[in-house]
Amino acid sequence: MLLQTTDDTTFGPALAAMLDEVQKCFSAELLSDTDCVNDLVAHVERFRGKMLRPTLVIVSAMAAAQSEDLGDLREPVITAAAVCEMVHMATLVHDDVLDDAQVRRRGATINQLRGNEAAVMLGDYLISHAYHLCSSLGRADISRAVAHATNTVCEGELLQLSNRHNLELSEAVYFEIIRRKTAALCGLCCELPIRLHHPGAEVNGDQSLARALFSFGEKLGIAFQIVDDILDLSGDEETVGKSVARDLAKGKLTLPVIRHIEQANADERRIVGDLITQAADPQLDEQDASELAKAVAQRVTESGAMDYARQQARELVGQAVEEVLSTVGPCAARDLMELMAAAVIDRRF
Repeated sequence: MLLQTTDDTTFGPALAAMLDEVQKCFSAELLSDTDCVNDLVAHVERFRGKMLRPTLVIVSAMAAAQSEDLGDLREPVITAAAVCEMVHMATLVHDDVLDDAQVRRRGATINQLRGNEAAVMLGDYLISHAYHLCSSLGRADISRAVAHATNTVCEGELLQLSNRHNLELSEAVYFEIIRRKTAALCGLCCELPIRLHHPGAEVNGDQSLARALFSFGEKLGIAFQIVDDILDLSGDEETVGKSVARDLAKGKLTLPVIRHIEQANADERRIVGDLITQAADPQLDEQDASELAKAVAQRVTESGAMDYARQQARELVGQAVEEVLSTVGPCAARDLMELMAAAVIDRRF
């Protein structure tokens, strides 16, 4: 889990119990009468690590209710949490194909283990089941909200693909990419409990709470992705637990690199541009690409651009916490949301 200290909070045991139910719901939904499908699902279930998205759904529900007892909302919240995790897992499987990644959660990716064809189909299987499970809620507005967030994720990925090898990528476009591809789903996770509480699409008197929770999740999602991008550039595979240096190898510029290029003189921009171009050479093996990424990371770190990116993440987390503090009444769930926000910045994997 992203947060390792949940048992120290009032809601710790209740949250842990609900997350266990989410995992059971996830597994039950994906159970097939075909062994080869079950084998792939069993492998991809190893990718569940931080459980950020289902945790956001559950903790937001508890914060809105000011109680760990969700009453009649408990089962819908568990279902919604499993749906969000299923959508997320589908994007991970597809991302590994796009990035040609070989390691995730310290194990082989599906594409490395079974090939791109199986990985693409498994990602599709996960998406299909996410909507099958979502339909069990019997709420067209919830289904449309999940679909809208998924569409936004796909738009973000396509926007990123269209900007590969773009050495002039701006911070504004970078933030739009990660707002769509990562933060939109996190925002939805926090807003869903309010939607579940109401019979229609409008949240009526809880609109301000819904907006604040969505904003909390969205800002947390952006900060999470910034830190993820920092770790891809500066982390090591053993610690991070997945393939690193894949962004540069695929010609994807992230915030630390964008900042460095924007602030550098002409000679430094040329040097870094050449290193990035070399790292993105498809003929280059992974070890050589990693060495080139390290060379870029060193220059980025020395210029202060890595610190700049981490500071941007800190500011977003601070804004996210303010959203919650100003809208959610004092309760253990609110405290837990603050701890989650701090954990996003401090994580090393």
